[in-house]
Amino acid sequence: MAGVGKLLKQAQKMQKKIEALEAELATTTIDVSSGGGAISITIAVSGDIKAIQLDPEFIKEEKSFVEETLVTGVQEAIDAARKAKEEAMGEVTAGIQMPGFM
Repeated sequence: MAGVGKLLKQAQKMQKKIEALEAELATTTIDVSSGGGAISITIAVSGDIKAIQLDPEFIKEEKSFVEETLVTGVQEAIDAARKAKEEAMGEVTAGIQMPGFM
């Protein structure tokens, strides 16, 4: 059962790394621009939207166009944050050998 002990130590070590990484990701932000620069969104890698800035000229556009562009921009920001988080988590979990999983 020595393998089980080693596996548990690996899991505990990985859990500590994940917790530290999640705390770091909560404060790491990404800036995403959408709509040809009409919208600028700041989002934490954890997924929390921190700020949305709109070009004053953009606000003068038709309401439905502004709404559609805003939704697209927010989705792009969420996708970028998700990708950054997945990449960061992949680095933490790389090299962990889980018997029976590959």
